[in-house]
Amino acid sequence: MNQYISHRNLRFLLYEVLGTDKLCQHDAYADYNHEAFDMALDAAKQISDTQLFPFYVEMDRKKAIFDNGKVTTHPQLKVLIQSIAEGGWIAAALPTEVGGLQMPHVLCNAALLTFYAANVNACYPFLTKGAANLISSFGSQALKDTYLPAMFDGSWQGTMALTEPQAGSSLTDILTSAEPTDTEGVYKIEGQKIFISGGDHDAVDNVVHLCLARIKGAPAGTKGISLFVVPKFRPENGDLVQNNVTCAGIYGKMGQKGYIAAHLMFGEQGDCLGYLVGEPHKGLPYMFQMMNEARIGTGLVAAGQASAAYYTSLKYAKERPQGRMPSSKNPLDPPVLIVEHADVRRMLLFQKATTEGGIALLMQCSFYADLAHVGNEEEAANAHLLLELLTPIAKSYPSELGIQSVSTAIQTLGGAGYCDDYPLELLYRDIRVNAIYEGTTGIHGLDILGRKVSMLNGKAFILFTNEVNAAITEGAKSDRTAVFAQQLGEKMTELTTLTQKILVNGREKGAEVMLADATLYLDYFGLVVIAWQWLKQGIAAEKALAQNVDIEDEKQFYESKIVAMRYFFEYELPKTNALNGQLLNFDKLTVSLDSTVLV
Repeated sequence: MNQYISHRNLRFLLYEVLGTDKLCQHDAYADYNHEAFDMALDAAKQISDTQLFPFYVEMDRKKAIFDNGKVTTHPQLKVLIQSIAEGGWIAAALPTEVGGLQMPHVLCNAALLTFYAANVNACYPFLTKGAANLISSFGSQALKDTYLPAMFDGSWQGTMALTEPQAGSSLTDILTSAEPTDTEGVYKIEGQKIFISGGDHDAVDNVVHLCLARIKGAPAGTKGISLFVVPKFRPENGDLVQNNVTCAGIYGKMGQKGYIAAHLMFGEQGDCLGYLVGEPHKGLPYMFQMMNEARIGTGLVAAGQASAAYYTSLKYAKERPQGRMPSSKNPLDPPVLIVEHADVRRMLLFQKATTEGGIALLMQCSFYADLAHVGNEEEAANAHLLLELLTPIAKSYPSELGIQSVSTAIQTLGGAGYCDDYPLELLYRDIRVNAIYEGTTGIHGLDILGRKVSMLNGKAFILFTNEVNAAITEGAKSDRTAVFAQQLGEKMTELTTLTQKILVNGREKGAEVMLADATLYLDYFGLVVIAWQWLKQGIAAEKALAQNVDIEDEKQFYESKIVAMRYFFEYELPKTNALNGQLLNFDKLTVSLDSTVLV
């Protein structure tokens, strides 16, 4: 069986690093324990092994086709969606009263990671999950009754319809309009949306768009945006009626060829009705729930794909003999496996450290999402702030480093990695878009530096500092982790000082100067965050080893964690030194530059 994800690693994070037992003590998650967690993970792996992974390459080769207004997808897509839906995964995290399993987010996202590592086309049902969550949170009871059951059972697809030709990430500029009808809460929708993932296809009976539009006469800017449910076919008197949402075509993408992105026209061929979600002019705050879920989801997709690439290259390195050690002078000596070469080990450790570090952060954020839901008032508020602060990194770090990691996996195989005999060239094409999905990396840099670190007078940053300091204090107690705890403490102090200097300079010289290198700040912050996650993993691994683990596979697992932690601190964390120097250079070339010199 080909390995694409380590459930041993997920269980380590869930039970030994995060201590999810604390979650199960709350009434909302009282039905869950280690046994229930293990059963859920095993169920996700079984679906992945049988219905997702075997079809990953084929769904790329036999890509979706648009012809005469119809989008035809690989026949396995319908099976894939139904398998995930029948397992209860689309509604898993929702409350039981709306048909969900009330599953902790941290467990649900561990399963999602498994699905994404097996086959990126698993995004379809979980796009529906996000749309359904939005209706569940803000929609009327009538909308819930009409749409949720069919979305949960996988027969209807959900989407988020934001982007327009003239308004990419700048939602202030959307033009799609909504005109009131004689029926309260029902509007005529006109406009177009582009790059709509899952926007139209034949693997479902209906597509339900969560669409941003501006009610005629609404205030300018984001304050005038409302949210609507706009189905491809609208339910009327027990039938599905054409709602004049038409597909103008699908995009020919570099990768993710089975996961379609559509150009949609609303109301071009007749009345297109949309159903208001919540109150008028509050669409963007509502949509941020789905957008933030999708940002964590994008990080999960990227980490899953990087995981699949890592295990492909690790397997190859342990089977491929080539070359001899530099100290070997006898040409008659047999070749060694390439995993014995120091540079190959460096490439494998880079993949392991960045991928498992990203996965740890995603599970940490999922744990905060659960605490924000079930904790006491103070605990929930603090968890929410931590989640807000770390979401830009949880989306961007796995996406950006995942690209580098898959590239390194290809390099590990050499010429073989560039050929389609192995899935690495496919993973490389597929993973590239995650740094663009749900806000480009630059946008998340602007978010964390321009808003998150200073919100509520820096409270989220202070809470994060407290979390890191707690790990440093714990890590200082062990000889094997003490040196890394000290290094993290030094970097945390540097990050705090750097942040203060940037903010002070920003007040003096303006936002353009302050935010010019926001992406580099995001990179710096991300390295410190992942170092924190590796220290936490190292502490848990050292505790396990101190108990004299007598199963060889288990001992190797924990030792591999110690080695990966050491690699991250020795090879990755020092990259902050160059970033620190550049960020403290307040004479910003990119601000003062005359764009005419770019020829």
